[in-house]
Amino acid sequence: MILSSGQRIAAMHGSGAWPDLTFDRLLRGIVDSHPEREAIVDPPNRQQVLGSPARRLTWAEFGRAVDVLSGQLSACGLRKDDVVVVQLANSWELVALYFACFRLGVVVSPVAAQYRDHELIYVVQCTGAKALVTNARIGAHAHAAMALRVQQQCPGLSWLFVLGASADVPAGAFDLAAMLAAPSVAAAIVEAGVGPDDVVTIIWTSGSEGRPKGIHRSHALWLVQLNTVADAFGLPDGARLLNGRPLVNHGAMIGTLLPWLSRAGTIVLHHPFALDTYVQQLRDERIDFTSMAPAILVSLVSEPELLDGVDFTRLRGVSSGSAPLSPTLIQEFERRFGVRVFNLYGSSEGASLGSSPSDVPDPVLRATLFPRLGVPGYDWSYPSGRLQETRLVDPDSAQQIDAAGRPGELRVRGPIIFDGYFNDPEATRAAFDDQGFYRTGDLFELAGERLEYYRYVGRCKDIIVRGGYNISAMEVENLVATYPGIKEVAVIGFADERLGERVCAVIAMRDGHDAPSLDRLVGFLRNEQRVAALKLPEKLVVVDALPRNANTKVDKPRLRKTLHASQDGNPAG
Repeated sequence: MILSSGQRIAAMHGSGAWPDLTFDRLLRGIVDSHPEREAIVDPPNRQQVLGSPARRLTWAEFGRAVDVLSGQLSACGLRKDDVVVVQLANSWELVALYFACFRLGVVVSPVAAQYRDHELIYVVQCTGAKALVTNARIGAHAHAAMALRVQQQCPGLSWLFVLGASADVPAGAFDLAAMLAAPSVAAAIVEAGVGPDDVVTIIWTSGSEGRPKGIHRSHALWLVQLNTVADAFGLPDGARLLNGRPLVNHGAMIGTLLPWLSRAGTIVLHHPFALDTYVQQLRDERIDFTSMAPAILVSLVSEPELLDGVDFTRLRGVSSGSAPLSPTLIQEFERRFGVRVFNLYGSSEGASLGSSPSDVPDPVLRATLFPRLGVPGYDWSYPSGRLQETRLVDPDSAQQIDAAGRPGELRVRGPIIFDGYFNDPEATRAAFDDQGFYRTGDLFELAGERLEYYRYVGRCKDIIVRGGYNISAMEVENLVATYPGIKEVAVIGFADERLGERVCAVIAMRDGHDAPSLDRLVGFLRNEQRVAALKLPEKLVVVDALPRNANTKVDKPRLRKTLHASQDGNPAG
């Protein structure tokens, strides 16, 4: 499956921007060079979460697992360009599955463990997936039973692969653990004719205009950033990385999987997030690099004794992002622990800004400002600046902004930017301007004495960022609107110190219908619509009618001001 245009492929390879490399070739080289080096460490609480013991694998052991699994998947009938939807908790098997599929040319479409029937059915149908891979359970949720329900709704879903105890694998599904333990194909080498420009993944966006959109990337489009994070943080050969995020989205792939491969290092997995376990891993696993959401930084600054025993001489740096950072927070974290915080901004489509200590030494400035990467006349050390062009454009007039204090949409083009949305030509056309720049939907303004910085202002797109996850307000609105008697609904975010934002639903009822309580509405969405828990409203406000602007659109700024003003009154219903 090759979805880049021939013209772009020729231009990217001709300029040397895209590497002539595949994930499988990279893996084989590391296994040959560092067979006894530790490659993967499972979460220490795996037994509680997945019901099976944690493991540690060397690169040689990991390579053999990929050999076995690629042979087994091929024997089951999966072929090049088939799509596999993957919903697995962070574990060594998830990473092995990725690389087995990469070798076969099977396209991996990973989704969050929080997804439920509603989201899974959409992804399977949108991609035409042939297979679904999941855990028997993750925590208390029976994922295997959900997979069976999804298969009933999706006739094209031919295979289910379930990771768990054999007794928990439903009839008709393949036992993934048994497949990995099979000795008969331990030496299997599958040649599938996979090249650098074949699609390797379909990652999902928040779907700010309604439904999530799939973003396909080839080996080359991923591996163009193989060394970006590792170089930016000065990571050594064999670096040990603690991955505290689900390894299913663009940020985790760029921020963990690629630097792991770049340095032939060790990836220490964590899932689900638990602060005490995370800190214990920092202490025990000799970590060189990790990423922390702003809420985690707040917790650690508030309780510094949690980090007693952590080797801060080894921890090279910490990245953070997904929500605005407090200048005081970064300053205090660096003062207390001597660890520099990098402020990162990015999108699944490929836009990437990084504010590093070498480019912005002052931690107060680094919390709010990003270097104007990819703009002539400015010289920065952050590597992605050489892989993209950026500019600010007035979203109404389309004029380029070159003066301070005037918000504009950040637009980006270059070899790290995606080709388009999977099977969605209309959304793809809308995503790019007439000069080929990707419209990020995020507003920035110019700052600094030489206008050398971007300052984040807000979003054009209607999304809520809850704990690092982007939630489409429109999607949740469409779901809430199915509750009997609701006349109209608007979904907005409200501030939360730990998660950044939480979800609030504002509803107006039809005459003769009583408004539901928050618990009743959440129960309806969870049990009837089978919606992922992270999308469920956490506040409910009932009004006679939604406020509207002169264009008759719902006036969300006014709603947000009203909600903010009523925070002390707790408008949950």
